[in-house]
Amino acid sequence: MHTVHPGNVAETKTLQAMLATVLQRFPIERVILVADRGLLSLDNIDALTQLAEQGGRTLEFILAVPARRYKDLVETFRALSFDEDGLAESRFAGHRLIVTHDPVREAEQSQRRRERIAELEAMAEKMTRKLNAQDKGETAKGRRACDRGAYSRFTRAVAEAELTRFLKADLNTDRFSYSVDENAIAEVELFDGKLALITNASDLSAAQTVARYKGLADIERGFRVLKSDIEIAPVHHRLPDRIRAHAMICFLALVLYRVMRLRLKAKGHGASPRSALDLLERIQRHKTRIGERTLDGLSTITPEQLELFNTLELPKPA
Repeated sequence: MHTVHPGNVAETKTLQAMLATVLQRFPIERVILVADRGLLSLDNIDALTQLAEQGGRTLEFILAVPARRYKDLVETFRALSFDEDGLAESRFAGHRLIVTHDPVREAEQSQRRRERIAELEAMAEKMTRKLNAQDKGETAKGRRACDRGAYSRFTRAVAEAELTRFLKADLNTDRFSYSVDENAIAEVELFDGKLALITNASDLSAAQTVARYKGLADIERGFRVLKSDIEIAPVHHRLPDRIRAHAMICFLALVLYRVMRLRLKAKGHGASPRSALDLLERIQRHKTRIGERTLDGLSTITPEQLELFNTLELPKPA
């Protein structure tokens, strides 16, 4: 069994070429494609499935459902019943639909959205009070307000907050007014804290399916580490041996980073691999020559650095 983790939809053609090469070179009997939301397209699934079938194999997949398709799942989500592990299963587009639920994340997402809506409502009420005060002949500091200006400011703020589904200015009236679509808010809150996956792998449990999908995030995290913390700069090679050597160096660096992370976490140490490396790289070896005499040695190792060596199960440098 082999699991393929593609990137985004722009890489689909590259994925097809890579998958064709892998299937041709290696006798893999079962292929499971794990992809993020960008690849969920029936055309993509059909093309990749046909590619696998050319070798007498069946392509199975685990794909995240993009948010744009959630509107097709409103009634399905309303009928879901989650078990004690926060998992539920249904059907979508002729395949298994597996949904995970995180109540803490749900509360955070809903609260954050409600707070942004409340801020925009407060802004609108403030503009309304100023307009009403002007109609009564009261003057206020600053430029004179007008309904058209209030419409413009409000709609721009709503668009920047990406809340146009929930807050709408009434442009058909002369006086500034707006409305809040509570039904739309309640509908989108159905999906807060939830991850929806579709799969045609019939023998995988819901928990196994979610675990395989989360492996995609782990791989993507590894690429981010290579680019950021490890700072592997792009190097252009031509000779095959050098290409393989560069790839091996990147792989070994990532393995060492993962081992550091696992050991730090296992010992309950609060440092991240990045902060640990920053602290350890301050250790220096100095060499001094005084006349014919040469002295060399390490800089003083601090208690924090010594603790890291113990946590990582590494010998103290001599």
